[in-house]
Amino acid sequence: MNVHILADSACDLPLDYFEEHSISFLPLSVDIKGEQLQDQIEIKPKQLYNAMREGAVVKTSQPSPLLIKESFTDLANKGIPSLYVAFSSELSGTYQTAMMIRNEVLEEFPSFELAIIDTKCASLGHGLAVRYAADLAESGKSLSEIETAVKNYCLKMEHIFTVDNLEYLARGGRISKASAFVGGLLNIKPLLHVEDGKLIPLEKIRGRKKVFRRIIEIMSERGVNLQNQTIAISHGDDEEAAYEMKALIEKEFSPNEVYINYVGAVVGAHAGPGTLAIFFLNDEL
Repeated sequence: MNVHILADSACDLPLDYFEEHSISFLPLSVDIKGEQLQDQIEIKPKQLYNAMREGAVVKTSQPSPLLIKESFTDLANKGIPSLYVAFSSELSGTYQTAMMIRNEVLEEFPSFELAIIDTKCASLGHGLAVRYAADLAESGKSLSEIETAVKNYCLKMEHIFTVDNLEYLARGGRISKASAFVGGLLNIKPLLHVEDGKLIPLEKIRGRKKVFRRIIEIMSERGVNLQNQTIAISHGDDEEAAYEMKALIEKEFSPNEVYINYVGAVVGAHAGPGTLAIFFLNDEL
């Protein structure tokens, strides 16, 4: 029996991917003007970014504990070994909640094989980890083999991204207010990365073209064997920038694939419109 994969909506993979690979989908929620909407099901990224541009204050919340418990219990009843690939514990309480519910379910089903991975990743960094887990599961690997491989994969995942305005990240507590350097009037673009699951400001660069060039430089410095990787780009409603970045990456590194998708509503609620993020591995698997 193949291992069943579960993932939450913060991985920013489309619903079609979940359905095609029979992955359980656990949506986080976005609160806009008091209305709580399930990510990807009741709100799409473009709707979120339009609301933010109009000044809406947006909050996010974890997947419903009831939904998590129902998902775990259903799999336990069927005796299917399962792996939940979860959003970074440094950015959400989703992982901790899932671990508590796992313990509850195991009291009732002590023989149920369920592992939960704290990816320490976000957006398509998390999404690439989900894709990797799904590939391993479909190839017939055991739960322990997949868990070990995906944990190793996540440790090697680089997140390099830029946002139009760090105020969104500061407002949501994702970075300190002291770190929220805002340079819109000076055309200063902040560059950030993820370190042990946390968002860390890296550099301040003037102008979009210089930011793109610097991202390519960082990829050259940190990336290993990029020509044989799938590199991912997620964007906050700025496809033009994503495809411009894709062209630069393909010219410089000729990777196996450059995968592009939106920064989803939950991550986008904190990063804001105009976000551009690049994900790649910094070591061999």
